[in-house]
Amino acid sequence: MKYLRFLLVFVPLAVVAQVAFRGTAWGTQAVFIASALGLVPLAGLLGEATEHLAERAGPKVGGFLNATLGNAAELIITIVALGAGERDLVKASITGSILGNLLLILGFSMFLGGLKNGQQFFDRDLAGLSATMMALAVIGLSIPTLFFHLHGAHVDMPLEYLSWGVAGILLCLYLGSVLFTFTSPLLDDEVQAGEAGRPAHRRPWKVWVALGVLAGATVATVFLSEFLVGAVEPVVAAWGVSPLFIGVVLVPLVGNVAEHLVAVQVAMKNRMQLSLTVSLSSSQQVALFVAPLLVLISLAMHGPAGAMDLHFSVFEVICLGLGVLLAALISIDGRSHWLEGAALLAVYAIIALAFFFL
Repeated sequence: MKYLRFLLVFVPLAVVAQVAFRGTAWGTQAVFIASALGLVPLAGLLGEATEHLAERAGPKVGGFLNATLGNAAELIITIVALGAGERDLVKASITGSILGNLLLILGFSMFLGGLKNGQQFFDRDLAGLSATMMALAVIGLSIPTLFFHLHGAHVDMPLEYLSWGVAGILLCLYLGSVLFTFTSPLLDDEVQAGEAGRPAHRRPWKVWVALGVLAGATVATVFLSEFLVGAVEPVVAAWGVSPLFIGVVLVPLVGNVAEHLVAVQVAMKNRMQLSLTVSLSSSQQVALFVAPLLVLISLAMHGPAGAMDLHFSVFEVICLGLGVLLAALISIDGRSHWLEGAALLAVYAIIALAFFFL
């Protein structure tokens, strides 16, 4: 993703706009735009540094690093938003990240890969396993919402208590999936696909270089995330869009665009197995790891009274369920073509349009 690095120029521009022009209406919009564009290459650097550390650490430790730091940029953005009290924005970004991976990125991968290579094939068993894990994750995220709307008025205990329990269970399920990844022979093909997706000539960075890039990108991401979150409300008022739209569409794209481009590129190289793995693994990580972790982090930040729960809007829950169902139906046969990709993209566009009007 070296061609994204030219966007690093927006990092100092965001700082200048924040310091010099923050008080004006156009200055706030400049802060928002520059911060969003600056976060794109920073997210790419975080992912690249993690990959190089993973290569140095070996397959076991490397797999764990990728499993825990694969969504580092988005996790940082959402933690900053939690600190600012933007819980609805955080929940919307969780929804948007899952839908973006399942519909937008998988759709683009199948569409462009199908146009270039015709019908493409991948492992049905792995696709079925990923679909099952995503269905379990969405069930976990949906239960607090459904419980609240069906029985919330008749229960004395706060909804947060149920959310904490669900978060703990989802984290246990995620740890189980990581353990399964390390021990199951069913995933040998996935590991081989990942190795095939790496450039043969690439040498891993030295450990101190990778750690330095990881630390520097993390610090810069924290600052730009604060700028971005602080400018959300003025931008919403100026542009006439809803915070939900920004959370569902913009924040996930900013945090995951480098990983998204990788998935599309490898699909165009006729490595659909690797592309599918990137898309579905990222969705699983958000649903099973990032979302419950954010619940526990908000509990530590704000205490029980101000903690984030897993009560999403009914519309978000329905969209998540339909997205997982469609992705499962399309991928379960072990093959794809451009029309299936176009169908995924069409559904994503319809959902994004609906959130725009909310």
